[in-house]
Amino acid sequence: MTKIMPETKQQLRYQWIKPIIDGGLSISDVLKVCPFSERTIKYWLHNFKEEGYIGLLDDSTRPNTSPNKTPDWIESEILRVRENKQFCGKKIHWELGKMNINVHERTINKILKKNDLTKVYRHRKDYIYKKKHVTVPGKILEIDIKYGIHFGFGRWWYQYTAVDVASRWRFLYGFENKENGISIEFVNKLLNKTKSMFNIEAIKTDNDSVFTNRYTGYTKSIDPLNIRYHDFDNICKQNNIVHYLIDPGKPTQNGTVERSHRSDQQCFYNNLDPIPRTVEEYNYKLRLWNNWYNDLPHCSLNGLSPNEYLEKVQYVRS
Repeated sequence: MTKIMPETKQQLRYQWIKPIIDGGLSISDVLKVCPFSERTIKYWLHNFKEEGYIGLLDDSTRPNTSPNKTPDWIESEILRVRENKQFCGKKIHWELGKMNINVHERTINKILKKNDLTKVYRHRKDYIYKKKHVTVPGKILEIDIKYGIHFGFGRWWYQYTAVDVASRWRFLYGFENKENGISIEFVNKLLNKTKSMFNIEAIKTDNDSVFTNRYTGYTKSIDPLNIRYHDFDNICKQNNIVHYLIDPGKPTQNGTVERSHRSDQQCFYNNLDPIPRTVEEYNYKLRLWNNWYNDLPHCSLNGLSPNEYLEKVQYVRS
């Protein structure tokens, strides 16, 4: 005869008290072969009569009250800030501090995890490009192009982005196309915007053909000794700006602007409704979004916004 071994404590307890419940054996008869005490058997019988099979489960050891528990209204405030602004635990900590609500960052992360609001990140690669820590605004800016609004049939409006690595301050502008002349126009707009803020010493871009002809023009040059440089290189040279290129296939070397593009997609493009009808309207909405971004606290700046960082640096210099 096959015997089924109990898999849980609940099944084990029921097997010992079942002969008593059925009336086949008495408690004293069961105790002759049972490793448990008479008090334990009677306790199980009492719970089974009161609550049934579920009464054989162990009671929770969790306390009914906890003096150190975060108040419900604070937990609700944490979830509200998370839902409205999509902040991480550190930024929520700073945001609540402005409201005179003192909650530790680790407590906030535990509450977010309990409510399944934490992000699951993919496994990081063993090699991660580490950039040098830059603290001087204008020391180096990263420029890249993001595919902005898609109209179908391969037609896009493009977002040109420039990010100051030190302060995370950004400048955005939307165009109907991406080409050499537009890249030059964007640099001119960038220089006019930053001339009263900081001096641009270097610019870093990827190897797109609108930024360089290293992989499209150098090898096709008729006179290799007199290479015709790209228009983007020429305008950088005219303004005493060094133009750096990242290695092919290494977007992590332009990680600051790439990370900002992820914020653009999550917070701006995914919520863009209705779609702008003109490029002017597109740039108007980009300016509103970017103004909000430049006033947003950043973890890499220890809670300062890009505008606050620039003001702090100028105050220290003066």
